[in-house]
Amino acid sequence: MSRIGRKPITLPKGVEVKIEEGNLVHVKGPKGELSRQLDPTIVFERNDATIEVKRPDDSNRSRAMHGLTRTLLDNMIVGVSAGYRRDLEIAGVGYRAVKDGNDLVLLLGFSHATKLQPPEGITYVVESATKVSVQGIDKEIVGAQAARIRALRPPEPYKGKGIRLAGEVIRRKAGKAGKAGKK
Repeated sequence: MSRIGRKPITLPKGVEVKIEEGNLVHVKGPKGELSRQLDPTIVFERNDATIEVKRPDDSNRSRAMHGLTRTLLDNMIVGVSAGYRRDLEIAGVGYRAVKDGNDLVLLLGFSHATKLQPPEGITYVVESATKVSVQGIDKEIVGAQAARIRALRPPEPYKGKGIRLAGEVIRRKAGKAGKAGKK
């Protein structure tokens, strides 16, 4: 049995979960509201302040969807109650981030500044010129947007310049050895 799927989901105060027919789930909390269509074969059992996710049989598909469905529902509940945040660090001479209204303007050594508009439900926070965070209630969109920003200038292995996730370790390479042996 799935170890993740077996764990009950505790509902924080102020979070409402409504499960409609066909497992269309609506989660409402202090930070916002999320809806998602989950696997229709999975069964939800609701107790006082917990929800248990059960699978109907031991088929491969049911076993695969058991843990996934529980994780998706838990991510929705955490998102509307606490929210999600991905921090990014910018390294490089002249590389910086600036906020322009809701938009994020990145100066990354290109001939032009890169301007990004946040998708719905996402906010950019510029803590300093080299620290940016992506915040929102949907874990999937927050992670995808952080990856999209990182892809604009991924960190390079020689000098470490570029955009990296906070705490990401970049494996450094040695440069050229030079002309020490040639005459």
